[in-house]
Amino acid sequence: MDTFESLVRTEFAPKNTYLNTASTGLLPARTVAAMHTAVEAAAAGQPTDMFADVEAARAAFARLTGVPARRVAAGASVAVYSGLVAASLPEGAEVLTAEADFSSLVNPFHIRRDLKVRSVPLEHVAESVRPGTALVAVSATQSADGRIADLAAIRAAAREHGARTYVDASQAAGWLDFDADAYDYVSSVAFKWLLCPRGVTFLVVPEDLGGLPSLFAGWVAGERPWDACYGPIDELAHSASRFDESPALFSYAGARRSLALVEELGVDAIRAHDLALADRFRAGLHTLGHEPVPSPGSPIVSVPGLGHRQEELSGAGVEVSNRAGNLRAAFHLYNTSTDVDRLLDVLAP
Repeated sequence: MDTFESLVRTEFAPKNTYLNTASTGLLPARTVAAMHTAVEAAAAGQPTDMFADVEAARAAFARLTGVPARRVAAGASVAVYSGLVAASLPEGAEVLTAEADFSSLVNPFHIRRDLKVRSVPLEHVAESVRPGTALVAVSATQSADGRIADLAAIRAAAREHGARTYVDASQAAGWLDFDADAYDYVSSVAFKWLLCPRGVTFLVVPEDLGGLPSLFAGWVAGERPWDACYGPIDELAHSASRFDESPALFSYAGARRSLALVEELGVDAIRAHDLALADRFRAGLHTLGHEPVPSPGSPIVSVPGLGHRQEELSGAGVEVSNRAGNLRAAFHLYNTSTDVDRLLDVLAP
């Protein structure tokens, strides 16, 4: 624990009580330094090899989610990758989603008017899979309130009925014990719990590439990208790299270092730290007479009816979110019990 705490203190020094990782994670010092170096080198006409950073980040995300790097595509947007999954479905296919799930995950399926999109409450997703369901698309952890999907039950139900599974891990990767190999497709932004700059997103596909079309294939999607710069690409990458978006290189220069830090600290240790703080907050809320949305095992705590206090809290130096009228606090590795108590103090009558 001393190593964990000392490393965190080395990498982070927030000037406020920052409890908003579910919106945007803080950048580690090593990430800021790497991006600074990359920008200065580019300005000097001596750019660093940021494509190597892309490959290092891809490999790190693969290790963190338990899949080979060849199954990971590197891009910038969950919505783009949801669009690829949507484009792979035949006309009339049924897609099962959770009610009020994050728009970037579900909206591309609604854009295709020839698909049948059915939404049910999160707790009923598994039991709602039926014969004819082609795909179940769900966030591992709900952005609005931190509720965790019963992924094991959803996976089992999908297999029973021959449906594919697509999981958005944006609010889970970095703290949840998550095995991407258990699902057909997994997407995740990295600027939240994985502490990366914006502009970094990953997609995990099956070994057979899952039948996804390479709709936006540019030169980076070639098996030999530097030989695929002009005219039609003769040979798409044999790996998930065929689904790469042209990378936001400066973001990936930082992402490489952020993901290395998450690996160094360990997801298990991060989860234990985060959940202890979230549980401390839940206990304090009960003392104050507030009942949070039930989200056991989640570092995201949402409190109905308190969202209107977000601006007041920000003015007091406490950063949280207002989501659907709820106050949402998210606890991560750089937070401490002092941060929890500060939030409770400001919320107290």
